[in-house]
Amino acid sequence: MFQKITEFLTDHPWTISVLMSLGLFACVMLMRWMLLNGVRRMPIKSQELRRRWVLAVRNLALLLLFLGLALIWAEQLRTLAISLLAVIVAVVLSTKELILCLTGSFLKASAGTFSIGDRIEVNKLRGDVIDQTLLSTTLMEVGPGEAIHQHSGRVLVIPNSLFLSTPVMNENYTGHYAVHSFTVPVRRDEDYLPHEKALLAAATEVCASYLDAARKSMAYLTATESLDAPSVEPRVTISIPANDRIDLVVRVAAPVQRKGRTEQQILRKYLANLPPKPSVESSEPSV
Repeated sequence: MFQKITEFLTDHPWTISVLMSLGLFACVMLMRWMLLNGVRRMPIKSQELRRRWVLAVRNLALLLLFLGLALIWAEQLRTLAISLLAVIVAVVLSTKELILCLTGSFLKASAGTFSIGDRIEVNKLRGDVIDQTLLSTTLMEVGPGEAIHQHSGRVLVIPNSLFLSTPVMNENYTGHYAVHSFTVPVRRDEDYLPHEKALLAAATEVCASYLDAARKSMAYLTATESLDAPSVEPRVTISIPANDRIDLVVRVAAPVQRKGRTEQQILRKYLANLPPKPSVESSEPSV
């Protein structure tokens, strides 16, 4: 009979742990009952002190029960912990991209990088933000290229994990108005002064209607962000990228959503105001 019980317990190790747990529970409860009875019979005048002793006995019994169960089930707990760790690792590896997207969303929200309506560029993808979720950001594409400021008609869905490894350029950081630059090339053998004057006159005329609003927007940026706001006055600077060419760089303040239209208006007025080149008439030799 004893041999059968031994074989049964050997084949079922969990049974030993269960029996030991029941025995531990019974011993702890018996000890708790005996100690509580002893505390209640002690000649203690202060009821508050008696309640403290009762609470201490209960906490001691709970601690002994917890430690005893941890020792009894240590092997099983270690096996369970290894299994749980393997499951967690598998889940992390299978959902890596989702976790990265959620982390990118948290980074984007905590840093306040951009919001709905802002025009951003990330990893050479440029457009206006029209939707944001925990996993992705949707852009209405602008371009192609940095020189084009019109919607292409396509929608870009960017995973938020991209914001963890790629810098984001926000063209709306300065508010409703932004500084916009574009280049007009002129041949080196031409006189660039008429072109410079025509460009500056066209830029001043086009931007005159909203310069005051742009100044207020930049002043607000200076007050709230403690930044040196750029000047909004139209200006033309000169660059020489090659021996045979001069670039006239036009710099103006323009509404963020109308930079392309503003550039087109300036270019059209520039071409209309540009003085015509003097015509060279060929004369036939007299006989």
